[in-house]
Amino acid sequence: MIDPTRAPLKGEGKSTLRQYIRAQKKQYSADQLAAMSTEITNRVLALASWQEAGTLLLYYPLADEVDVRPLIKDADDSGKKVLLPVVKDEELELRRYGGEASLAQGAFGIMEPIGPLFPPENYGEIQLAIIPGMAFDAAGHRLGRGKGYYDRLLPKLKAARLTGICFPFQLLDEVPAEVHDIPVHEVVA
Repeated sequence: MIDPTRAPLKGEGKSTLRQYIRAQKKQYSADQLAAMSTEITNRVLALASWQEAGTLLLYYPLADEVDVRPLIKDADDSGKKVLLPVVKDEELELRRYGGEASLAQGAFGIMEPIGPLFPPENYGEIQLAIIPGMAFDAAGHRLGRGKGYYDRLLPKLKAARLTGICFPFQLLDEVPAEVHDIPVHEVVA
C-alpha cells in the first residue's frame, strides 16, 4: 500500500509512481478535481500556441484526468480542426471530432470519435498536441498509464508543439525516462 502523504523517492520505478499518483487522486473530491480542471484549461486557453493553432490533437478525458472537454468545445466552436485519438490494436489512430454526437465508447471506456480517419501522412498539419499523463517532470518527461500508446504516437508528431497537461500533484521532481522517450515542450498544471 502506498502512503499518499509520502512523496516518491528519486529512482522509484514507474509502477510505484503510478500507485502514488492514484493515491494522490483519491485525496481529492470530484468537485475539487473539476475546479482544478477549470483552472488548468483556462491556462491552456491563454497560451499563444493554443490561440494560433488551427489543427489540434486533444483527448477525451477519463474521470481521473484533467477534463479538457471545454478545450474541445472551444476549439470546435472556433473552427479549429480537432483530432482525438482512437485505440486501434496497439496504436492510436487519430480521427476528426465532429461534436458529442460523433463519439462512441471505445477501448478502456474512453469516448472516441467515429468520424473520418486523419491519415498519418497529414500529421505534419498538427500544430498543438495536448497530451495527458499520469505524471510529468520539469524536463517534460511523461509517465503514462503503462500501455505505451502515446510513446508510439509522439515520435510521429514532429511538427506539433507537445503540451503535457496534468493536475499540480502530478508534477514530480523526476519521472523515469528512457532514451527513446519524447519529452513534451511544456507542462500546464
